[in-house]
Amino acid sequence: MLMLAGIVVLHITTIILLLVATIDNAWWITDTVSTDLWGRWELSKSVWQYTNLKNYPEEYLQTVQATSVLACVFAILALFVFVAQLFTLPKGQRFTFTGILQLIACLCIMIAASIYTAELSKTEGGYGHSYVLAWISFVLTFFLAVTYLILRKKSE
Repeated sequence: MLMLAGIVVLHITTIILLLVATIDNAWWITDTVSTDLWGRWELSKSVWQYTNLKNYPEEYLQTVQATSVLACVFAILALFVFVAQLFTLPKGQRFTFTGILQLIACLCIMIAASIYTAELSKTEGGYGHSYVLAWISFVLTFFLAVTYLILRKKSE
């Protein structure tokens, strides 16, 4: 029972990290610019001004946005499926679907962070805390997916 509680806490923590990484405004930062997946903050005359990224026709950004949102959706869906499977399915079948959903969430956030890395590694600046949270979320979702698949095997 304690292990299941730990898994739920870790799953909720992962979801929170994914949401912060997707929403917060620090994927790429310089002294005068802070960029996230949705907008860009520029320092001009000691005032931060917001610019919507729809004005920038960078197609890679749409892919990063979509896969980040999908990672959040699949991670949240996996939590609901986990709770539902815990009470409805017999042992040996419980966590297979949850593990698959977590693997999909893991793949989505890996794709988002990898594309972002490939596109912005040539420009001047540095990665912000949201970018780091995305990679931490990748590791945690992968760990959870493996855990769910191991739990399925142990309960058979």
